[in-house]
Amino acid sequence: MIAVAVVGAETPGNVGTIARAMKNFGLSELYLVDPPELDPEGDAYGFAGHAREDVLPNATETTLDVLTEQFHTVGTTAVTNEDARSHVRYPFRTPVELRESLRDVETDTCVVFGRERVGLLNDELAAMDEVVSIPASEEYPVLNLGQAATVVLYELRELTVDSYQQPDAIERADESDVEGLNEQFGALLDAINHPEGKRDKARRLLRRVVGRAHPTPREARTLRGILRRAGEYAVPPGKQSTDED
Repeated sequence: MIAVAVVGAETPGNVGTIARAMKNFGLSELYLVDPPELDPEGDAYGFAGHAREDVLPNATETTLDVLTEQFHTVGTTAVTNEDARSHVRYPFRTPVELRESLRDVETDTCVVFGRERVGLLNDELAAMDEVVSIPASEEYPVLNLGQAATVVLYELRELTVDSYQQPDAIERADESDVEGLNEQFGALLDAINHPEGKRDKARRLLRRVVGRAHPTPREARTLRGILRRAGEYAVPPGKQSTDED
């Protein structure tokens, strides 16, 4: 189980945003350390979306000591140390690296986010089992608290979400349909009396384009129909295209 904790948040709206991101990516256990007042009529619930129904009202107020006792804790930071001479903010993982490392962690984990202005303090980070940092521009690496949580939880989704709203894969047209599309294009080149010396090249170009595109069955059928209709309006024999390659 992966839980989320927010330490010392100052803005109720950010707590609501984090609760919503948790709902988006399959998490439900929210812990709050020194939270602001979360008015059911205020920004926290307003920003929480459907998480106002369960994640946010069921949040548990606790202390950092309790979290470190009960969970494998992951502290988040925007600013990191450069090398091993300091062990507070180094070594650190990116969110993707964290996801892969947590696959092998059998105990419950809590990802801990800090304050809007200063994040987690050094002594708080020192109590964490590991640290995660989002790669960002060196000139401005600090993300909004709600944004940072959304990015990290998105990258952890493979561990927390059983199924997505999208289909597993986009259906590709059968190879016979794709080949039929290529043949239909070739027939059109013949019908419009495209210069013979350029037809093979044009066929290869379309084959490569279609090969990269992986059209769906409907797309292949539609394109074949258009090419077929276009062939019906072919230019009279002898009037070749003068277009360049």
